[in-house]
Amino acid sequence: MKSVVADRYGPPDILEIRDLPQPIPGPGDVRVRVRATTVSRTDCGNLRGHPRFARLFTGLLRPSHPVFGLDFAGTVDAVGDGVTRFGVGDRVFGIAPGGFGGHAEFLCMPAEAAIAPMPEGLSFTDAVVCEGVWYAKTSLDGLGVGPGDRGMVYGASGAIGIAALQLAKARGAEVIAVVGTENVDLARSLGADRVVDYTAEDYTKIDGDLDFVLDAVGKADYTRARSLLKPEGIYTATDFGPNGGNLWHILRSQFARSRRFVFPLPKDSRSAVDRAADLLERGELRAVVDRVHSLEEIVDAYRYVETGEKVGIVVIEMGSESD
Repeated sequence: MKSVVADRYGPPDILEIRDLPQPIPGPGDVRVRVRATTVSRTDCGNLRGHPRFARLFTGLLRPSHPVFGLDFAGTVDAVGDGVTRFGVGDRVFGIAPGGFGGHAEFLCMPAEAAIAPMPEGLSFTDAVVCEGVWYAKTSLDGLGVGPGDRGMVYGASGAIGIAALQLAKARGAEVIAVVGTENVDLARSLGADRVVDYTAEDYTKIDGDLDFVLDAVGKADYTRARSLLKPEGIYTATDFGPNGGNLWHILRSQFARSRRFVFPLPKDSRSAVDRAADLLERGELRAVVDRVHSLEEIVDAYRYVETGEKVGIVVIEMGSESD
């Protein structure tokens, strides 16, 4: 099977497409023929081995999982003994085990892991939204967002921010979206109650009294944004922030036992995929696809994602719907 392999840390140019053996499903496993995957900021970080302390988990000297790719959508190609949840030919989507393995033609994983049936009528390209949903759901759970809450999503044009805006609206929250000029109409179309163009307006000068602020791109500043919060309001981020500044706030909050700044780590990927399936089915979640590349163009996809200019997701398609 064709697979994109990174034998070492470095720039996108080191990626190679190689033929690797097809995985064989064991008891309780399914094998998926991958039709679509994404290249995300997470993949780019894994490729670069950045931040460096993350190499404690991804491999000290070289990637311990040389095939990246977190999101996937495709068809079940084979099932192991004891699998009753899926059958051969089922259209499925989800999160690859451990966040690795999606950049290959075939993927094996437990049938009870983060995988779900695709909603009827949804294309493979529009189904690879689960990483954004996973991070967004984790953040919203940590914030305790519910009906009637009022908050802000900074960076509501990236994969996580787009998911966070839609998930927060589905929870009954009022959401202020902060984006650049070119994405103002997009944020409105996704349901934002108010849109702030950060190139023309200082987002920290708007009427505050917010229940939450979610920085979905790691570019906001907690020391400034906290002025927007109610006394019991909470700030969270999905990144360590400019120059890693959020690390200090994370440590300080832990020692002070404060709930003013929270930094929940993504977990329970199965519930995130199930939530994505539910919202996609009900039309309360949609993908925003920036670009589509073939597997052979994956180096170009990585280069583009590294520019930090993508809107929504960058998709890698492997074959057509009819293949």
